[in-house]
Amino acid sequence: MNLDGLKLILTHGVSINTSGTTGDPKKILQTPEKMKFADEIAIDSQQITKDSRIYTVCKIQHAGGLLAQTLPALRIGAEVVVEDFSAYTWVKEIHKYTHSHLSPNHATAIMKTKGWRTVDLTGIWITCGSDPVPWDTISAFVEKGATFMANWGMTEVGPCAINTVFETLDKVEEYKHELTILGDRFYCDTTVGPDGQLYVKGDISVYGDNWFATKDVVKEENNRYYYVKRAS
Repeated sequence: MNLDGLKLILTHGVSINTSGTTGDPKKILQTPEKMKFADEIAIDSQQITKDSRIYTVCKIQHAGGLLAQTLPALRIGAEVVVEDFSAYTWVKEIHKYTHSHLSPNHATAIMKTKGWRTVDLTGIWITCGSDPVPWDTISAFVEKGATFMANWGMTEVGPCAINTVFETLDKVEEYKHELTILGDRFYCDTTVGPDGQLYVKGDISVYGDNWFATKDVVKEENNRYYYVKRAS
C-alpha cells in the first residue's frame, strides 16, 4: 500500500490481525476515533513533529509497523519512508531519519552487522516493542547515542500504551531488573488483578471503558511495571 492509501486509513479505519498471543488470531477494527486518540499519544510520547523523518521497517500489516509511528506521522504531515527490513540497510540509512520503530529481533540483527561498530545514533529516536526488550539491547542503543523508548502495546490497545524513555546509561542502570521493563509512563488506565495479570482500558483501547485482560503478568515496583510472563 502506498502512502496515499495509508492516509485513507485515518478517515476510514482498518482491521488488523492480532498476533494470537491473547488467543486465536483475529481481526481487530481500529476505528478512526480510536486511532485519533492513539495517534495523538504516539506523537506526544515519541516527540514526533511535522519536521520528523520516519523510517518504517516493521510490516505495516501489523499494529507496530502501521500504528506506532507511520500513521501518526502521516496525520501531521511528517515524512515517512516504508521499506522492507534489512539490518544492513538500516544501519547504512538511519542517519537520514529522526525516528524508527523496531522489534527486539530487528534490534538484535542490527547489532550483529559490521556497520553497527561505527554507527552514530545521536539525535535519533528508537522505539522498540512487540516483545519484551532485553536490557542489553537498551544499553547498546543508548550507548550509540539513541533516545530509546521501550514500549508496550497491543493490537487491542495502544500502540504507545505503557513505556519508558532511556536517554542515558545511568537511567538504564537505575531501572535495570531481573525482569524486562514495561514502563513508567501510562497512556491508559491500568490495574493489576489478583493473579498479577495486567488489565487496561481507555480511549486508546478498542474496548473503550471496558477493562481488557492483556494476559501479561506484571510486577509493579517504584511506579514501574515489569514483565513477568504470559498468563496460562
